[in-house]
Amino acid sequence: MYLGIDLGSSGVKLLLLDERQQPQSTADAALAQHRPQPTWSEQHPADWLAALERAVAQLRAQAPAAWRQIRGIGLSGQMHGAVLLGAQEQVLRPAILWNDGRAAAECAALERAVPAARQITGNRAMPGFTAPKLLWLRTHEPALFAQIRRVLLPKDWLRLQLTGQAVSDMSDASGTLWLDVGARAWSDPLLQACGLERAHMPALVEGSARAGVLRDDVARRWGLPDGVLLAAGAGDNAASAVGVGARTAGQGFVSLGTSGVVFRVTQSFAPATERAVHAFAHALPQRWHQMAVMLSAASAFGWVTRLTGPGDEAQRSAAVGAMAQTRQAQAPLFLPYLSGERTPHNDPAASGVFMGLRPGHDATDLAYAVMEGVGFGLLDGLNAIREAGTGDADADTALALVGGGARSDPWAQLLASALGCPLQRPQGAHAAAALGAARLAAMACGGDEAQWCQPLPADARFTPQAAQQALLAERYARFVALYPALQSQFRAPAPGTA
Repeated sequence: MYLGIDLGSSGVKLLLLDERQQPQSTADAALAQHRPQPTWSEQHPADWLAALERAVAQLRAQAPAAWRQIRGIGLSGQMHGAVLLGAQEQVLRPAILWNDGRAAAECAALERAVPAARQITGNRAMPGFTAPKLLWLRTHEPALFAQIRRVLLPKDWLRLQLTGQAVSDMSDASGTLWLDVGARAWSDPLLQACGLERAHMPALVEGSARAGVLRDDVARRWGLPDGVLLAAGAGDNAASAVGVGARTAGQGFVSLGTSGVVFRVTQSFAPATERAVHAFAHALPQRWHQMAVMLSAASAFGWVTRLTGPGDEAQRSAAVGAMAQTRQAQAPLFLPYLSGERTPHNDPAASGVFMGLRPGHDATDLAYAVMEGVGFGLLDGLNAIREAGTGDADADTALALVGGGARSDPWAQLLASALGCPLQRPQGAHAAAALGAARLAAMACGGDEAQWCQPLPADARFTPQAAQQALLAERYARFVALYPALQSQFRAPAPGTA
């Protein structure tokens, strides 16, 4: 039995996987994000550990016999977060998260300091990445910066609590802007530009490699045997790729999680920074991936549902599914930049916008607009990847659809038509990252990659529909014109101000 732990920004998800690769049970514990100032996003690591303990208690109660058979544990986590530790490995301040936008000025400073940064990391410097956060802290919290002895990513801080080992994997480390992604090693010039050195960093191993043993006191508290192994694991998107079996060039997925992602595996390191496409190491050895990221996806639909309540997301989705296309054509347009945007705009100051509101519009119209706007944001990302021209995938290659938003059939169909490619929703798509973490645990315990990284059976398949495509093509042309028309109106607060 293998345990996958997925530390997201909205919660911790656990999944038990048996030797036949069948999920046995799952558990969830919610987390809150804190926004002490505009564009900021933080969480305290202690809250992650508390949520993990709550989820463990749930899973033990649900599946006590399976729980006692756990041999290995894999970790998946939200990327880019900066967990800062002092000399006694104490947490020095709340972690600054992936969707925090305070470090925009530091991005330019980092690229000036290391002109080859994009070639080394395969990415533009963006505020969400870890390195600009440390530059911001060096300027705005210098006394705290001087106390830093180690910097860890969120899932790797959990590993430290569980094993006592400071280790990371290649996929998650790719999101720091300190990794030489092609060489799969820390970059001394980029570390030095941030006032750091390799001693501040965790050891690096491949995602399917062993990276510690569960501490005896944790094993006793959790009711597990001695010697449970931990895999290095992966950043959440690379873990999702392992979960859906995306291991060879051209395979990939679309994710409707808190953020939105288009992910495709590449056989080699293939930077495409001109359109803000990410080029990261995969969680599997000697593979990489390209990724387009938008910062608000399923979270935007949750926001509009709460804003226009009563009713839950499933009810709102069903109402959208019942809309006639004539009504959809009259819906407002929505720019889904509630937390700024990455691909293709790289603009932390961008904000959400409804355009074309009329007195007759209601909650269902707004919900449709948000679904469509997120779909158009993902299309922007897919187009950016297509324009990069790696040749690893045909434009019509089917992609898996994962994440919490994947539960919505109307949204899945809209996405297939908007993206112009078939989408296959795997069974258990909402837990793909936790499943991938469990699969990596199995590999760390000696399992064969080809056996443990197979595609999942499809729960449903969605193909582009011509009438829907025609409607969306006309609305997408208006959508892409909105951002440049409004860009000058987006203003970010000065760093460190309310």
